[in-house]
Amino acid sequence: MPSEHGPGRDDAASPAVAKPTETIVVERITHQDVPAICGLFKKVWEGEKTGLPSELVKSWQPSPLEFTSWMEGVTYFAARRDGRIVGVVGCELDQGSVQLLDLAVDPDARRHGVASSLLASALDWAKRSEALEAWAEVLTRFSAASALFAHLGFAESGVLHKHQWREDVRLFERML
Repeated sequence: MPSEHGPGRDDAASPAVAKPTETIVVERITHQDVPAICGLFKKVWEGEKTGLPSELVKSWQPSPLEFTSWMEGVTYFAARRDGRIVGVVGCELDQGSVQLLDLAVDPDARRHGVASSLLASALDWAKRSEALEAWAEVLTRFSAASALFAHLGFAESGVLHKHQWREDVRLFERML
């Protein structure tokens, strides 16, 4: 299952077409949202020029059936703008800790607070679930995503070398 890597970053270089005055609504997803979320993942990763192995990028573009299996034990939130899903993040609670997963933001909606809104909702949910900390993994090559987590008060707590598809992964954590 992918972690939140490049596509979720708010400060990506992608052009933004959304207006900053539009309201972002973040809610827990339902099964009816699955096709739209799969479409979002496809849009996010098809447009990325990451240099990552195609098998890895393909694994981050789930079919509805695959995404439904990702939902097992994971609470997902979607950000909507004008009723359309423009971002998603998952939260997996385990022994007082929440791992943030699968953060993705529509390239056309980046740099307008979508990822920040998603993560704020995820952290609020984690606190209400009595989690003591939240953590995330970010591929080292996605420096903008690392900057986003640092901006939101996460501390880098380590690097796993050649961890995922022979890519270095930064670990970020934040006490709640």
